[in-house]
Amino acid sequence: MRPNKLRQMWQANQAVVNGWLAIPSGFSAEVMAHQGWDSLTIDLQHGVVDYQAMVGMLQAISTTPTVPVVRVPWLEPGIIMKTLDAGAYGVICPMVNTREDAQRLVAYSHYAPRGTRSFGPVRALLYGGADYPETANDTIVTFAMIETAQALDNLDAILSVEGLDAIYVGPSDLSLALGCKPSFDDVEPPVAQAIEHILERATAHGLVAGIHNGTPQVARGRVEKGYRFVTVSSDARLMAAGSQQVLAQMRAS
Repeated sequence: MRPNKLRQMWQANQAVVNGWLAIPSGFSAEVMAHQGWDSLTIDLQHGVVDYQAMVGMLQAISTTPTVPVVRVPWLEPGIIMKTLDAGAYGVICPMVNTREDAQRLVAYSHYAPRGTRSFGPVRALLYGGADYPETANDTIVTFAMIETAQALDNLDAILSVEGLDAIYVGPSDLSLALGCKPSFDDVEPPVAQAIEHILERATAHGLVAGIHNGTPQVARGRVEKGYRFVTVSSDARLMAAGSQQVLAQMRAS
């Protein structure tokens, strides 16, 4: 089976630089993938991407060594299994709040005897290789998003679930949950403390910690602290920022 670069980088204690895809376009996904991101995450939760668009985007990413990851809309077995069958090598699941939620995520992402994933890797065989059925359980990466007060209360119970590979912090939702203004980077003190606490506990449990960021400067700072999967901006935000920069220079003259 095609190796999962995420696992290889983590074994070498390297940080994965992840891009974010909210635009439902195979071409824009292909352009992003050819820029050298370690991984790209297709956002089915808050992006404007449906399942069919996601498949085309996964195919576009496959033209490069970039690892395809998908954030599913919710903890629901059908979409998680279809996402993996389409060839995603990682799944980020939002709003994992309890140990039972994490157990269900692991079950939906793994074939028996480790889980309850139904067999039918229609495109995953093409992307992963003929031995996909035998090795998928050890190759796919599962991320549980930690972004609520309930998840913080149940953090150690969530992190202790066997088969969970990583957690992913959503700073904006975490900020709202703690009574603060939503932000990726300029978070208020209670959120900053929670972000450090999540990293500390994930490391203690031997799990990889990931987090969403708005700027490279903040992402690098979080890598220095120990985060090993950092998202920086998104295709839509990068397009808007690039356009603003060009227009500002033109109108200034």
